[in-house]
Amino acid sequence: MISRILVPMDDSEMAQQALAYALENHPDAEITVLHVVGEPSLWGGAATSLALEEDLEGAAEERATEVFADAQELAAGYGVEITTEVQLGHPARAILNRADDFDAVVIGSHGGSLADRLAVGNVAQKVFRNSPVPVIVAR
Repeated sequence: MISRILVPMDDSEMAQQALAYALENHPDAEITVLHVVGEPSLWGGAATSLALEEDLEGAAEERATEVFADAQELAAGYGVEITTEVQLGHPARAILNRADDFDAVVIGSHGGSLADRLAVGNVAQKVFRNSPVPVIVAR
């Protein structure tokens, strides 16, 4: 029985669909929404600007605010309270580091272009291949 679910979320539609799947199919499970801040990019971008912050945890929490507000609003529509958590670092690594504490991970597939929709996203693929618990990829 799945009683604890980890739902990694960013601000994508696929992440919202993953949370909706978890809420619809596991209404009695404890759901934790994880947002990972500081994903490295070719140009530095978010990771570089985050590294320059004086209060790293505070800056990460601030960046997660909108994602968590959307997640809590969606969960409220199902009459479910969720737990939220922010992690710093690479998304796949952070998700895999937390996965052991849950019965399953529900993650959104990569959205966007037709090519992206035909293949599972890079983070989802890494989590799917390396997770110590079952992974459900929502589309």
